[in-house]
Amino acid sequence: MADQDPVFNIQRVYLKEASLEQPNSPAILLEQQQPAVEISLGVNAENVADGIFEITVTATVQTKIEDRTVFLCECKQAGIFEVRNVPDEQMGAVIGIACPQIVYPYLRGNVADLIQRGGFPPVHLAEINFQQMYEQQQAAQADGASALPQ
Repeated sequence: MADQDPVFNIQRVYLKEASLEQPNSPAILLEQQQPAVEISLGVNAENVADGIFEITVTATVQTKIEDRTVFLCECKQAGIFEVRNVPDEQMGAVIGIACPQIVYPYLRGNVADLIQRGGFPPVHLAEINFQQMYEQQQAAQADGASALPQ
């Protein structure tokens, strides 16, 4: 029956949130020292309607010279996906791997652009293997579940 064919559609990809803070400007911009860069990424999935999911990939980029922040950039790039008639055992991979892989290139571009517009050299986020990230999360959850007291 055609009604039961798997459905995977991208409804929309959008910039959900973006911020760039330079709390110690302009003085810190005169520093000659190279700042340390910390980057963290996160993925969130929310079922917003029947068969409709919002997947948000968040990047936080913070640069510091010693204990002073040069800039802090946070971007949340989201996508709305229609996912229907996908077997339960494959659903996690679709939501945790396929959707973030589609959203992430937009996030990379927006982070680099925002930082550059703030007057800094762009920070290019590395390519991410979302399959490996997903498998590590699944393994960590399984370890956590098996470590619970009986």
